Amino acid sequence: MTGFLASVASADEARIAREQGADFIDAKDPRVGALGALAPESVRQIVAEIAGRAPVGAVAGDLPMEPQIIVAAARALAATGVDYVKIGLFPGARREACIRALASVAPRVKIIGVMFADHGADAALAPLMRQAGFTGAMIDTAQKREKRLLDLYDPTSLMRIIDAFHAQGLLAGLAGSLELPDIQRLLPLSPDFLGFRGALCGKSGRGGRIDAEAVRGVRELIPRREESTSTAKVVSRADYRLLAAQCFASDPGKNSGATDRIFVRDFVLPVRIGAYAHEREKSQRVRFNVDIDVRRLDHVPADMRDVLSYDVVTDGIGLIVAEGHITLVEELAERVAALVLAHPRVGRVIVRVEKLDIRPGSVGVEITRERVAEPSGVHHLFPGPVAWSEPKRAS
Repeated sequence: MTGFLASVASADEARIAREQGADFIDAKDPRVGALGALAPESVRQIVAEIAGRAPVGAVAGDLPMEPQIIVAAARALAATGVDYVKIGLFPGARREACIRALASVAPRVKIIGVMFADHGADAALAPLMRQAGFTGAMIDTAQKREKRLLDLYDPTSLMRIIDAFHAQGLLAGLAGSLELPDIQRLLPLSPDFLGFRGALCGKSGRGGRIDAEAVRGVRELIPRREESTSTAKVVSRADYRLLAAQCFASDPGKNSGATDRIFVRDFVLPVRIGAYAHEREKSQRVRFNVDIDVRRLDHVPADMRDVLSYDVVTDGIGLIVAEGHITLVEELAERVAALVLAHPRVGRVIVRVEKLDIRPGSVGVEITRERVAEPSGVHHLFPGPVAWSEPKRAS
C-alpha cells in the first residue's frame, strides 16, 4: 500500500532510481531546498528517460502564495509531460485562494499539495483540496538541516493527518529527511508513499549524486506493489481479536527454533482506561513491559531488514492508546500483543500492563501469546507484499 518516491535531479539519477525499483520519480533540485525546481528542459529529459515506466512528478519551486503565480507554474510544469505537480502550500492569508485557483489545472495534471511539518501541516485543508480536484498531499520538512519529520510529529499525530486526507479520498505521503530506521515506524501508518532524497545519496548527502546501493537499501525495506494481492485481506490496526483468535497459542512447545529477545521496559504513557465512569474523565499513567522472542537469523544482523525495532513497538502502543478510551487492561494487553505478533519473525510475546494511579503500587495484567499458524491472506503491518492503489474519492 505504500509506494517508494525517489527525488532525482537529472535523467541519469532517474534511470538509477527506476532501475533500483522506485515507484515514483520526483524531479527537483535538492541544492535549493525542499521545493527546489528544475529547469523545464531537465524535467522533460527525466520524463523521456522514464518513458511511462513509473509516474513522474516535479516540484513547482518555493513560490509565494499568489494564485496567479502558482497556477502559471503548475501549467508550465504540466506542459513538460509530468504525471503530477507538487505545489508548496505555505501558511498565509492567500493559501486557500491558491488551492481554489488550482482547480483550473487539476483536470490537466495531478496536483499534490505539500505542507511542511516545521510550518504546521493543516489537515483541515483536506476538504478544500478535494473540492479543488487535488490528488493528494505530502507532509515534508522545509529546513532539511534542522529537524526531521519524526522530530516534529510523532506517529500518532501523523496517523491523524493521514487519516484526515484518506477520509477525503486523497493520497497522503510523508517525507522529511527520512532515514532507514524511519521506514518500519511509518509503514504501519499506511501512507501512500514515502519520499526520500538524502537517504538515497549515501555518504554524499542530499546535495550529492544518487547512489544505486543506497536506493536499493531503501527499496528493500518498503514492500513492493503486487497487483495479485488486491483482493487479499488486510489486517487493520484494530483487528486484534482476529489475530488473537487465529495467531496465538498457549503451548510453548509450538515455538520451536532458536530465538533472541527484544524488550521494552518501564514505558509509561497517559492512557484513558478503566471500567468506572470516573476513569473516562481523565487519563491515568500506565506502564508497559514487553518481551518479544524473535526467530534468530542465520547471519549477524546487518541493517534494518534484520531487526524488529523497539521504536515500532513503542510507536504502536502510542497508536493504540490514541484510538480512544479502553475499558479493560486485558483488552489493551491483547492489542499490544497482536501488534507485535503481526511481525513475521515474532514467535512469542509477553505483555505486562500496569495501572499506576489506582492505589499504592500497581495493578494490571500480564499475558503470553504465541504464534501457531499464519492466517491465510493476512498482510502484516510490517514489511511484506502489499498492493498500492489510489483511494476512491469521496462523493
